Amino acid sequence: MTSREPVPAGVREPAVREAYRYCRAINARYGRTYFLATRMLTPDRRPAVHALYGFARWADEIVDDRTRRVPVERRAAALQRLEDDLRAAVATGWSGQPVCLAVADTARRYRIPYRHFADFLAAMRQDLAITDYASFADLMGYMHGSAAVIGLECLPVLGTVTDPRTAAPHAAGLGVAFQVTNFIRDVGEDLDRGRIYLPADQLAAHGVDRELLVWCRRTGRGDTRVVAALRERIAHARGLYRWAALGVPMLAGESRPCVRTALVLYRGILDEIERAGPTAVLHRRVTVPTRRRARVAAAGLYGAMAARLAHTSRPAAAVGDGPPSRAHGGGAA
Repeated sequence: MTSREPVPAGVREPAVREAYRYCRAINARYGRTYFLATRMLTPDRRPAVHALYGFARWADEIVDDRTRRVPVERRAAALQRLEDDLRAAVATGWSGQPVCLAVADTARRYRIPYRHFADFLAAMRQDLAITDYASFADLMGYMHGSAAVIGLECLPVLGTVTDPRTAAPHAAGLGVAFQVTNFIRDVGEDLDRGRIYLPADQLAAHGVDRELLVWCRRTGRGDTRVVAALRERIAHARGLYRWAALGVPMLAGESRPCVRTALVLYRGILDEIERAGPTAVLHRRVTVPTRRRARVAAAGLYGAMAARLAHTSRPAAAVGDGPPSRAHGGGAA
């Protein structure tokens, strides 16, 4: 990280500047698809998105404990400390925890309601105790906090050319589409942690249960019932992307290439799963090939450059998009 990395205009406190750079490093390391897409945002918008990602990732790492060595009580206590740090940062503008310092500054700048962060942390607490979901309605209750609100947090940063309340459902929907894709891609890894994020009733409709999934994971074999269930989940995820895509034209012009690229890249994971055979997700992580990612990114960068040129070439009095929307209740459509 260098001093040339973008930080929000007007941020002079060294600790706050470094906190934003810290979040950027988290995004670059763990969120390859998201980070690639953020390169298409205008420099003034990037730090806020990095801060939002950094906070979410930090909480997720506490809950997941990839070492599988930390007792649930200690993880719950760490999550509570994170929430206490965030509350203090929002109230005072200061925290010794970099992700809280950066996200609190972002929340203040873009007037992001604290309830979105509270809902997110509540969903993270669910992960400490709940290991499966009986129905999609039950799962949606969890995904509101774990995914939809991430979209709602991002919309004020991205800006809109319409009423943010109109764009918000599509923004939340994209967050859900991303997470449903993760649930499909990570079936095997989640099983190793004792979790299933595929609704039990929809699995049961194909004769699939936890025992069968564990058997497939353990033996490295597939099953036609599992294939049918996963194909249904993939079709459902594609429907979520179609709904979310309707919100992209509602965004500020300079933000659309970033969001469209993230949508295409993440939706591409579904293509790769189908190409590999749906049960491949039980045995390995399926990813979008580097060459395809590069092609999509190149198209997105071209679109971002064109959007910025169009924006800056307008007479000052005729600029329609204006600054990023500060309305409450937006999202990463």
